[in-house]
Amino acid sequence: MGETKQNAPTRPEPGGRAPERRRQRRWVPAVAGWLSFLIGLHDVVGALLPEWHRRMVRLDEYVPGSVNNAARTATLVAGLLLLLLSHGLRRRKRRAWRAVVGLLAFTIVSHVVKDFALSAIVAAALLGALIYFRQEFYATGDPRTRWRALWVGSFLAAASVGVGLLFIAVNRHGLVRDYSFSERLWHVVTGLFGASGPVTFVSDRRNDLFSLILGTLGLFTAGTTAFLFLRPAEPAPSMSAEDEERIRDLLARQGTRDSLGYFSLRRDKSVIWSPTGKACVTYRVVSGVMLAGGDPIGDPEAWPGAIEAFLEEAARHAWAPAVMGCSELAAEVWCRDTGLSALELGDEAIVDAAEFSLEGRTMRNVRQMVNRVARQGYTAEVRREKDYAPEELTALWDQADAWRGTDTERGFSMALGRVGEPGDEECVVATAKQDGELHAILHFVPWGADGLSLDLMRRDRAAQPGLNDFLIVEALKAAPDLGVKRISLNFAVFRAALARGERIGAGPVLKAWRGLLIFLSRWFQIESLYKFNAKFQPEWQPRFFVYPSLNDAPRIALAALEAEAFIVWPRLRIPGLKRP
Repeated sequence: MGETKQNAPTRPEPGGRAPERRRQRRWVPAVAGWLSFLIGLHDVVGALLPEWHRRMVRLDEYVPGSVNNAARTATLVAGLLLLLLSHGLRRRKRRAWRAVVGLLAFTIVSHVVKDFALSAIVAAALLGALIYFRQEFYATGDPRTRWRALWVGSFLAAASVGVGLLFIAVNRHGLVRDYSFSERLWHVVTGLFGASGPVTFVSDRRNDLFSLILGTLGLFTAGTTAFLFLRPAEPAPSMSAEDEERIRDLLARQGTRDSLGYFSLRRDKSVIWSPTGKACVTYRVVSGVMLAGGDPIGDPEAWPGAIEAFLEEAARHAWAPAVMGCSELAAEVWCRDTGLSALELGDEAIVDAAEFSLEGRTMRNVRQMVNRVARQGYTAEVRREKDYAPEELTALWDQADAWRGTDTERGFSMALGRVGEPGDEECVVATAKQDGELHAILHFVPWGADGLSLDLMRRDRAAQPGLNDFLIVEALKAAPDLGVKRISLNFAVFRAALARGERIGAGPVLKAWRGLLIFLSRWFQIESLYKFNAKFQPEWQPRFFVYPSLNDAPRIALAALEAEAFIVWPRLRIPGLKRP
């Protein structure tokens, strides 16, 4: 990243502004995070196996009665929290720093009491270092994360109490005596914190089992709540109606520069403006990555101001800044004087409507496919959204959703994610019907005043193959009537490598790289999209991936795949709790 080290600690600038990235000590949060992790691991192992350092493993160390001891449970919880907080320290979170300082103070006291001198010294050294380097931990969090942690913690606590009461009710015949509801409730609540209550079973084995269940539920509740409290914030989109109107105004004046510009109007994006208001960057935060798509919107002379504001916001939250699919000009501006790097990600396929023709040997396959579809009785209709009635567009979107075949909507950098909403009247819909029945839909968004960018392709899987080819050709034929001169098709990832790797004389490294891309195409449609685009003989425009450093690249790549919905993590769904 072109960072330089300074002797003095970095300090937050007035107004809560994050320290300049070049003055940050990247090793401080990394070392602090790993030391916190190791100390937490030591506490967890020490709580579960108090004599592990003497290499004495006895059966009684594993019985629930030992773990249920209040002091040992407190140490165990502190260790688990340090494990969870270590990630927040590595990401410079101020909230995590405060919590770790408090936990380390508790850990030092507990180690001194237990006569673990070496462990106390290590914890004290880390505590002193954290206090000395406190200016390195400046990143703010999202208040909505706290509310989500509160709701989840409350739900899990209530569920844990319910499970405990149910266990007593089911095993009521095994109790020493008949306990009142208040006594049972008190026993369950205290058991979740590792303490003993009034309820006793006749069987010691059942007492141990119940204590283990309560202890486990209590640790799970605390751990899950802490994880949600400390995980990377993913704030709700913050694009207001005024922001959207301003973006539309910039697109009307500068929209011809970037075919991806209209996708900045996605509902799941936020926006940050340049000081002059003449340019902006839209983004989404995914797993601690501040991910922008396409070029900045607006006047290129104002791009540096918007980029600087973007990087400052990323630094303030300790998010990793990244850009997916920007043009070569934008990549140069992004990397100029910022320490960011750029990698050619692939190529965008752009077809000139005036020069497109089905004639010639190179278009033979497309021509045959289109003619075959037409002979089957399919007809095409290409219209702008403003020419449809609202109920017609709703029916089209419902049908497109039915063909999707998955609950996950894919797309981020080249997808709008909606049809038929106010403000999108200039979008174009191409439909294919047979005997009046709809079988395929293509949706295009405006690209300036005289272009279109492909947004959505959906078709009936049981229909005639080649419907997408048919509708693209029909859209190109209808382009003059729509006032359209060029159409941007799909984005082909690493197209150059695929194209050069199959040529005679390609070297072993290039062939190996192409082979890996073909292997990955089983899941990510890399080769298929390239071949589909190449059939229309487009002009290829390179697109770039901008990132801070090679160390951040894998993390950003995973976030990009998550944003595009190629990776969907399983989520715990709690009734009545909305995702932020």
